[in-house]
Amino acid sequence: MMGMHVDSLRIHPLKSGAIRHLTASGVRRSGLVGDRAWMVVDGDGECVTARTDRALFTLTAEPLPDSALRLTSRVGDVVEVCRPAADAATVAVTVHRRPAAPGLIAADAAQALVRSTLGRDDVTLVACSDPTQRRLHPEFSHEGDTTAYADGYPVTLASLASLRELQRLGAGDLPIDRFRPNVVIDGDLDPFAEEQWTRVTLGENSFRVAKGVDRCSMTLLDPQTLRTGPEPIRTLSRHRKWEGKTWFCIHLIPELADDQTTTLAVGDLVSIA
Repeated sequence: MMGMHVDSLRIHPLKSGAIRHLTASGVRRSGLVGDRAWMVVDGDGECVTARTDRALFTLTAEPLPDSALRLTSRVGDVVEVCRPAADAATVAVTVHRRPAAPGLIAADAAQALVRSTLGRDDVTLVACSDPTQRRLHPEFSHEGDTTAYADGYPVTLASLASLRELQRLGAGDLPIDRFRPNVVIDGDLDPFAEEQWTRVTLGENSFRVAKGVDRCSMTLLDPQTLRTGPEPIRTLSRHRKWEGKTWFCIHLIPELADDQTTTLAVGDLVSIA
């Protein structure tokens, strides 16, 4: 396959928060730098997402130097929060009931903004203390593979060829951001060809393909209007359903050393091993 390239990049500094589009990103073993490094948890330490709290989509999170974060609400309230010190108070957290790295509890001002946005007093904003403390599903990963607060794996890749086919099958004018990928590729490839890959090189970065992505109800939510509709799950259920799940995108794992950081940019070439 020739002529494939990285069409766009995005991260989600706050899990389930607003999407941040990039022209280039650092890549580490745990994923794109800054992706899902912060998360909101409930009183049990379980992740809070837009599946249940749609207002999270309205919180814009901008990474700042030294792993700090600028949070902006839909009404324009702004809080800058430093990454808590390594010896700050922590809370045990889970991502969809699976253990993740302990969360460093953010400063009170950030807590107030998050709680007022969600209309809840039982939530806490945390920063990922150390992604290397999280282990991925052993069936689809290697020893030492890790990520911060992504649902399951470090990087999600989507293909615009696959999106166009999904639109043709009935999903209509559905934007790729509904699937919240990190990397979107385009070029000379067939729809859903990515599901047959075992490895892919993006620019100078090699990734293992962990598995396909089974899609949840959050894809039904329009991040701008916060209203839900039947797509894309309706069309996926008709054409892309097996094992009782609907499928779109693939999960990738960077093949990097623990202390290694590389760069990925829009326009980088894509090749298949």
